[in-house]
Amino acid sequence: MRSKVYRFILCLFIFFSGKAIFSQHILTGIVYDETGTPLENAEVYLKETGNRSITDKAGTFKLLNIEKGAYTVLAYGYSYKIQKKNVEIISDVTIDFQLELLGEQLSEVVLSQRRKEIFGLQQLKPVEGTAIYAGKKSEVVLLDNTLGNIAANNARQIYAQVVGLNIYESSAGGLQLNIGGRGLDPNRTANFNTRQNGYDISADVLGYPESYYTPPPEALEKIEIVRGAASLQYGTQFGGLINFKMKRPVLSKPLEITTRQSLGSFGLFTSFTSLSGTLGKFSYYTYYHYKTGNTFRENSKFNSHNVFGHLEYAFSDRTSLSLDITYLDYLAQQPGGLTDTQFNNNPEFSNRTRNWFKVNWQLYSLQFKHQLTEKTDFSLNLFALDAQRQAVGFRGVPGNLNSNPIFVDDEQDFEGNFVNPRDIIDNTFSNYGAEARLLTRYMVFNKKAVFLIGSKYYKADNTARQGAGSLGTDADFSFRTNEFPSYPNQSDFTFPNQNIAFFIENIFNLTDNFSITPGLRFENIQTSSRGLFSEVIFDNANNPELIGFRRDDRDLDRTFLLAGVGLSYNATDSREYYANVSQNYRSVTFNDIRIVNPSSIVNELISDEKGGTADIGVRGKIGKNLSYDINVFGLLYADRIGEFTNNRAARERTNIGDAFIYGLESFVDWNLANLIFPENPQYRLSVFLNAAITQSEYTSVNNNVNSNQIVEGNKVEFIPRYNVKSGINGGYGNFLASIQFTYLSEQFTDATNSKLSAPETLEEGIKGIIPSYSVVDVSLSYTYRKWKLETGIGNLFDSSYFTQRATGYPGPGILPSAPFNWFATLQFTW
Repeated sequence: MRSKVYRFILCLFIFFSGKAIFSQHILTGIVYDETGTPLENAEVYLKETGNRSITDKAGTFKLLNIEKGAYTVLAYGYSYKIQKKNVEIISDVTIDFQLELLGEQLSEVVLSQRRKEIFGLQQLKPVEGTAIYAGKKSEVVLLDNTLGNIAANNARQIYAQVVGLNIYESSAGGLQLNIGGRGLDPNRTANFNTRQNGYDISADVLGYPESYYTPPPEALEKIEIVRGAASLQYGTQFGGLINFKMKRPVLSKPLEITTRQSLGSFGLFTSFTSLSGTLGKFSYYTYYHYKTGNTFRENSKFNSHNVFGHLEYAFSDRTSLSLDITYLDYLAQQPGGLTDTQFNNNPEFSNRTRNWFKVNWQLYSLQFKHQLTEKTDFSLNLFALDAQRQAVGFRGVPGNLNSNPIFVDDEQDFEGNFVNPRDIIDNTFSNYGAEARLLTRYMVFNKKAVFLIGSKYYKADNTARQGAGSLGTDADFSFRTNEFPSYPNQSDFTFPNQNIAFFIENIFNLTDNFSITPGLRFENIQTSSRGLFSEVIFDNANNPELIGFRRDDRDLDRTFLLAGVGLSYNATDSREYYANVSQNYRSVTFNDIRIVNPSSIVNELISDEKGGTADIGVRGKIGKNLSYDINVFGLLYADRIGEFTNNRAARERTNIGDAFIYGLESFVDWNLANLIFPENPQYRLSVFLNAAITQSEYTSVNNNVNSNQIVEGNKVEFIPRYNVKSGINGGYGNFLASIQFTYLSEQFTDATNSKLSAPETLEEGIKGIIPSYSVVDVSLSYTYRKWKLETGIGNLFDSSYFTQRATGYPGPGILPSAPFNWFATLQFTW
């Protein structure tokens, strides 16, 4: 199969290459702003061919290989009006543009059309700020172009055009983002380096990389996603980078107010209000976001408060200082997981009345940017996190691995009082860090080159405590150890971690069309654990007995070097071939190891993962209507961590062995409006297809895997072979509509490739496949002056499906996805 995939992509390369067209002429010029200052990062676009160029610091652009003929040239900059010029090219031509700031609120279709007309399929530029993305697999989600239920943070719709993502759809109201891909567990996006405006937002990048905070889509300008090769600049992880870019302050006025009020199924209500503006050298963007509601299941309700403030002061055109402050607080009741039998009988069922989850998240960032010279930029980002997550609930008989925690009812006495205390997990996260970057442009053998050097220091002091809670049903997160001294699930740990990293990358332009970007990352990772955990034995009736506490102090100090290289070949201005390969590393998380879970155990010998990621692809445009990005990838894991059923019939987490994952990813967007209505820009009609075909295999198994089933040769978990999203977007005037189709084939959830557990057994609901599923969503919007109305239906045909089998919170068991649902949003901008 592997050779077939590579032969297929080779044929695609040959097809898209076609016959090389060597034209004789060049179009050059400069883009200025209203004051006559050269405008950096503006884009100049040749409408008839799709060729584009990005201006440098001097505002200059260059379009190569243009045949003789008449063309329409468009220049565009963020917050600037589009300027068009007609040009007859019979020889080399130079033209200049002077762009005006936007002074009015554009209609939705016009705004969307101008972005789509300029950008086409989105990826990051080779150089942005003090970061290098040349030769990397990158994607950008533009939130202003996204039509769907962003009020509920519906990831299935928001990330519909990002290839190959696997999404857990079990978070109430979209409070948490759960995405993975290429065999990476989607749980809380833990396999990506997750950032906001360039700084870390996860609990602990090394020891607990889960993200409990996700910024509301209403506040985002775009979401940047860079796959595995991002390890050199952003960390060692296999998944790559996800960076949430907040909206920037409005430049053209001192105050702009936007308010969005939304209603939806199951009591959903969200309120979002933002303030933005610029006063001289000072600019700001801030918002307040409130969300409350239920889910379609019993015992589920939530409310959330989120406040964000961005303050920026420009000392000069070269120097700026900005401050970000983020506050999030939410409380959610969790209905628990289901067995397969329960799900098939009634997906809305819940027998958990006592499970609650609470998050308090506070982020701080101070960013300094300075242009040292015309060719050299420096940035320094200081950031910190002060956070807490708490979970309380009944997850089965305490300490008993021989009872299924899903269908064991909360036992009550004759007076209706609960007998078993709830289990509490309380984590605090206190970390801070600094990241400095220096990027400079220089010449090598008369060719432009770009050099990046950076360093990062990260320090974390986190705690994790587990023990007995109350007998009640309310959101009580207080420990009751004195009331239940023999409670078996107890631990108390601190996790002091430290990371020092240095990284370098350099773009070498060997020709006008071909570049190579090598890079290195030096890492020193120190992870430690200090604490106690309960030691339990079982009697002949499998009842747990607490016999004492065991001390567990560990120190791991690793120093290593990661290497990578990216290649980029611009065959024409509208077609780029790219390739990259980089090493990856994932340190084991002590915090996961020491949580006592009634449904699984962790092997004491669990250790770090190592491996590498490679991509090779082609992206660009065919004519002016068809955008595409097609690539093959390979991901090699050594000592991959996963779960299997051991010889004692217990679910065990450990280093399974080595695995290889490979596949084909493709995205195609066809703008039909330009074909059908070429003279009327008010029409919008496009079709997109996002498809991934992925294969995987465990190539070897470690000696510590003592399973009663075969693992070697099995498929890797969390990988649907077919992952397809497709849709039609259309509109006229200020009216927009979208229909989206999603299909994922079945996927395994453990290394033994268990299909299904027998009813009423120890592992029913926890062990088994995630069956294939398909979902259809419909969204509409209409804009009238300063007002905007959005509405839509999710899961139009009321499919019954699920995307996750949780082994712990918020389960354990099957977590059903939402049935038929609706939403409506009213927006006003002043």
